[in-house]
Amino acid sequence: MAERRTLYHYTLCPFSRKVRLLLFEKGLPYGMIFETPWARRPEFLKLNPFGDVPVLVEPDGHILCDHVAICEYVNEIKTLPNLLGETPRGRAEVRRLTNLFDTSFYADVFKPLVGERVFKALKKTGAPNSGLIRVGRANLKRYMEYVDWLAARRSYLGGRNLSMADLGIAAHISILDYLGEIDWNAYPDAKMWYMKLKSRPSFGTLLNDKLAGILPSASYADLDF
Repeated sequence: MAERRTLYHYTLCPFSRKVRLLLFEKGLPYGMIFETPWARRPEFLKLNPFGDVPVLVEPDGHILCDHVAICEYVNEIKTLPNLLGETPRGRAEVRRLTNLFDTSFYADVFKPLVGERVFKALKKTGAPNSGLIRVGRANLKRYMEYVDWLAARRSYLGGRNLSMADLGIAAHISILDYLGEIDWNAYPDAKMWYMKLKSRPSFGTLLNDKLAGILPSASYADLDF
């Protein structure tokens, strides 16, 4: 039996979700430990003094932090399936899209929308800022229009084949879908792409997610939504 890695994750962390999808797609067995980053649990801080998730612990005890470093590491130790692209230009495009959502989407959409709607309540740091929520929703529309545009022109977002771009972008979008923030009827091509991703076995682990006090949208786990 293959040795299992241990992934410290948080349910509504897009970077944790991206690593979960990647590990599954690469066929690398892993177990998960739920970690609330802002709890600053002493045992977890021994693994990562900065307190961020995800953290991956290898079977031999080696600790890896930072989602980008973890994804690059996993891709190097298990080269198949190829999730970075077949050509230099293809790999550049996959990296561009992945970084676009890990940085710009996270700042423009996730932080003002999920941060205000969810994390303020969980952290008990005050009432949500309705202005920031409106900004996040407006930005979400702009990014979803771009995903819809890409999906109308490509088999997958990064090109002909499934790539890290699909996994990373789906990881981010899945959280907004969990919260019922996406009007999928407004983005028919993005919807078809997301249905394709949701139908993959790797996505099953995300669709089973539940967070205490925050129920997923009615269609979150529906493969034919």
